[in-house]
Amino acid sequence: MPGCCGCWEVLRPPRYKHLVDSIFPANPQDGLVKNNMDKLTFYAMTTSEKLDRIGMYLEQRLSRDISRHRIGFVFVAMDALDQLLVACHAHSLNLFVESFLKMVQKLLECDEPELQILATQSFIKFANIEEDTPSYHRRYDFFVSKFSVMSHSGNRNENVKSKIRGAGLLGLQGVVRKTVSDDLQVNIWDPVHMDKIVPSLLYNMHTPEFMSVNLESPRDEEHPAYIAEMVFRDLVCRASYGNVKSVLQPVLCHIDNHRLWVPNEFAVKCFKVIMYSVQQQYGYLVIQMLMSHLDTHTNSDPGIKASIIEVLYESVLISAGGSIGPSVLDVFNTLLRHLKISVDNKSSDSEKRNMEKKFEEAIINTIGEFANNLPDYQKIEIMMFIMGKFPQFGENEEMGFNMDNYLQTMLLKTLLKVATKYKTVIMNNAFPPEFLHPLLRISILEDPGLRVVVQEILHTLLDRHENTNKLKTVTIPKDVVSQLDLTIDKVPRQDSLFMKKNGIQFYWHIKENLQMDTNKARNFEALYCTMCLISIEMGGDDILVELIRLALDIQQMALDSKLPSTHQCCNHAIVAAYLNVVAQINNLSPLVQYLSDLLELRRKEASHLLPEFAFNRANRPSSYPTENKMEERWLFDQTTLQEILTDCGHDASRLSAPLAQRPHSTMGTMLHDSAVASSMSDIGSINIELDSMESSPLLSRKKVEEITVESLKKMLAEDQSQKREEEAKKRQEIFDTFQNAPFEEILARAEAKSNCFHDKLYEILETTSPESPNHSEESLNAVPVFEMQFPSLYVY
Repeated sequence: MPGCCGCWEVLRPPRYKHLVDSIFPANPQDGLVKNNMDKLTFYAMTTSEKLDRIGMYLEQRLSRDISRHRIGFVFVAMDALDQLLVACHAHSLNLFVESFLKMVQKLLECDEPELQILATQSFIKFANIEEDTPSYHRRYDFFVSKFSVMSHSGNRNENVKSKIRGAGLLGLQGVVRKTVSDDLQVNIWDPVHMDKIVPSLLYNMHTPEFMSVNLESPRDEEHPAYIAEMVFRDLVCRASYGNVKSVLQPVLCHIDNHRLWVPNEFAVKCFKVIMYSVQQQYGYLVIQMLMSHLDTHTNSDPGIKASIIEVLYESVLISAGGSIGPSVLDVFNTLLRHLKISVDNKSSDSEKRNMEKKFEEAIINTIGEFANNLPDYQKIEIMMFIMGKFPQFGENEEMGFNMDNYLQTMLLKTLLKVATKYKTVIMNNAFPPEFLHPLLRISILEDPGLRVVVQEILHTLLDRHENTNKLKTVTIPKDVVSQLDLTIDKVPRQDSLFMKKNGIQFYWHIKENLQMDTNKARNFEALYCTMCLISIEMGGDDILVELIRLALDIQQMALDSKLPSTHQCCNHAIVAAYLNVVAQINNLSPLVQYLSDLLELRRKEASHLLPEFAFNRANRPSSYPTENKMEERWLFDQTTLQEILTDCGHDASRLSAPLAQRPHSTMGTMLHDSAVASSMSDIGSINIELDSMESSPLLSRKKVEEITVESLKKMLAEDQSQKREEEAKKRQEIFDTFQNAPFEEILARAEAKSNCFHDKLYEILETTSPESPNHSEESLNAVPVFEMQFPSLYVY
């Protein structure tokens, strides 16, 4: 008997098998035998070396039950596996996981939807477990492929299809969650995986349920569209710096392949999800990817490009201030390049041209939003960058002659859009010379529409108190400040200094604009608004006389020019309205009274010189006086204005001196070119004279002998009186200039003279320098002066 007992002990199955067998009930509907499952769990936790054998045995039973279609026992086995996974965290869990993944894979390979869903649920539970030990030999390629296939399920039963798709999407989330933080696992961000995961998510998101989300209506959390959105947000949120592009590239390819740019509701919503989900510091990568993708569609349909720009615009609205990234100018350069390409596309198809216009407007709006995210100093740089897109032009070359008028309009609109995002604090910062001078030169373009846009840019940058809309109509109210509701503050000293330095620029270009034949009513109104804003924002006591001098110069220009009657009336009306604003905002009561009396006289005798008539768009040529005469009593008198200013305590001596005819900055190129040309000619003449003297020494000696002391005395006596008159005249001119001319004009003359001198000196040094390319080889090889041996005759 003892021997028989020993044989039976050998034949008895191992304990772990007995425990596994005991958890299965007679009827699978009853589920796991709870008490026996607790015993199996305790055994697995206390003897962890048996855990891998438990997994293998459960795998064998599961395979047998699947082959025999005993679905109930399959559910029991998977339930046991899930409980063991959650309870056991031993170092030998890896071997058990291998068995578990094999069982999940077998279930996913079945055609039964309920088994696929069961396997997915078990895999999700496994994905949520944080393992203590690394794993070196797992592969998840099958699971990525299978879950992606499930996400595209086309089951005829809508309920079953929805469940399978939802399970596949959650399975993909489980794979990402399990592998994203484990460096030893497969790199889930590789294109081979992302090209399956991302399109599966987007495929399920592109549904009417996702597109028509109503915040007030309850959401079906089990719908594949919402599950896909949740998984997509989780995927984007987990993407690090190097992996954002791995997610975005399949998104862009999916939208391209399925032609989802037009209409672009889905693309816009998709990128909104991305921008709200991506880590804030990586938002600019999304912008860069969209910019690069726009480059790939350079030759595509304008509707597609417009849709990409709209997506870019919405993305910028969501992005944070630093989302543009370090390459700011590259972004603007790309957008402006596409703007120019669109403008150059002169399609004869009206529908396509309209689409191109929408694309151009979208670019301008996007540039504005980009600029809105930049600090103020960068906004100025962007405006100067846009200004640089205009071609360079010389003094005798009209700007825009070789440039498309429509492209100029688009660039100026872009500049205006950026300017609206800038908040002016100090005028010197808002108008650096590199920006102010080209902008004012553009203001004298031939096209009246472009000139209006330039004035609007000036309005945006000059106006710090939102007075622009109140000054767009030329009127003469009795109380300017209260009736127009103007906001007026004390002029900062920095702005007064800025105006002293650059006022001549504004004055000259305003006069040039007012005497253009192509002006329309809106041009005059825009210029009037600019003049008023200059007076309000920078019109301190220091430049009050210059402001009134500008009005007198405009009045004189209207009298001297051969402009049409309509233009002359507009100029005289602007002068009256402008002086009324200057007088009232500076509290010059005598000047206000003088203006009131003169305007009353105009109402009685010359109503055509008032804004009510001059800017009445219902006027016809017959409405204007037939005789083009101008009485002096209708005009503003310089002497009277000078007396009024003197009585008010202002130095009105400068009122008699007209403003400079042309600012120095606009003559810079011409002066430089002429100086260079003259210096070169002077140098050449010097060389020629020296050569001639050296080539004919006898002739030169003969001329010296003919010049005697008596002849020199005679020449001096003849020229003495004439020279005295010329010197006296020059001294008087210099005296008058320094006494009456504005400081800016004196400074401009001194700078021009200094620049001319330096240019000549530079040219002489360049010509005589050994390094000069014009220098001969003999001179290069000549002996230096300090090494030359001079005869004793030349040594002192």
